[in-house]
Amino acid sequence: DVRLRAAREIRRLTKTSAKTRVYLAAAGVIPPLVLMLKSSCHDSREAALLAVLNLAVGNERNKVKIVKSGAVAPLVDLLQTGSTLRESAAAALYTLSAAPSNKPVIGSSGAIPLLVEMLTSGSVQGKVDAVMALYNLSTLPENRPPILAARPVPPLLLLLKSCKKSGNVADKATSLLESLSAFEDARASIGKVEGGILTLVEVLEDGSSKSREHAVGTLLALCQSDRSTYRDAILDEGAIPGLLELTVQGTPRAQRMAHTLLELLRESPARSSSAGGGGGGGGGGGGAIDGMECEVGGGGGGEEEEEITARKMLSEMVQLSMEQSMRHLQQRALFCRAPSSVSS
Repeated sequence: DVRLRAAREIRRLTKTSAKTRVYLAAAGVIPPLVLMLKSSCHDSREAALLAVLNLAVGNERNKVKIVKSGAVAPLVDLLQTGSTLRESAAAALYTLSAAPSNKPVIGSSGAIPLLVEMLTSGSVQGKVDAVMALYNLSTLPENRPPILAARPVPPLLLLLKSCKKSGNVADKATSLLESLSAFEDARASIGKVEGGILTLVEVLEDGSSKSREHAVGTLLALCQSDRSTYRDAILDEGAIPGLLELTVQGTPRAQRMAHTLLELLRESPARSSSAGGGGGGGGGGGGAIDGMECEVGGGGGGEEEEEITARKMLSEMVQLSMEQSMRHLQQRALFCRAPSSVSS
């Protein structure tokens, strides 16, 4: 078949040459390749898909042309197949979703539930491409409700648990979780998933600067939404050491959020709601933290006194974290999984 040979040649020529991608797109190869995506012949669809994928890489204009030529619908159809084309279709949607004008088209195409399904049932590379595509789509706020409706939180946490915490996959997974944590359904799901909060705490300790920022943002969203529910759960997973480190070494945004979360963790809801203080301790891991000094930054003592108070607060928080360490290690041993080959 002449078209099959042509598609394979286009794929070969565009594999490494950015100039060739520009030239061939200008020559009009994109519309016929998109038509081939609808072919009943597996080889033709595969050749066209791989050629389209190469044309889209690193070229914003080509990404837009491909979507305007009608590529999204056949790509969604390919996501529903059981063949290797499913993985390539996910990679194509990941690449195409990087263009801002493509995000609403892909988001309304029916691709989102299929990408979420791939987080569970795809190959390692398929899961990576799916989370990257979902992240790209989530940067458009109107795509977040349909992403949430597809119930992505459990597979995202499972992927985050098994991947390298400082890698690009973790960055995108935690960013997606943080954006979804604005919704009550997502927050509840994080709290219900076994080891979900622990996984976010592990990112606080071992993640990149980006993933740590998104992890603390997610934990803060939980605690701000319902402190009585999430405060002790976060404390019990040993979050304090990572948060303290983040107040010094995190991005400016992460530092601010870590400070805010530490303040929320410092007093139990029962204590903070009592008029003027004085009342009882919180339950769980929070009791030891309730008695901490509250005058940090307060008036009257000068810089030296503030520094002493801050040191005292730090010492008390570190002591609390040490008291929790055994439970934290036991939880880690329970939920830890064998290392995955997802490393980026």
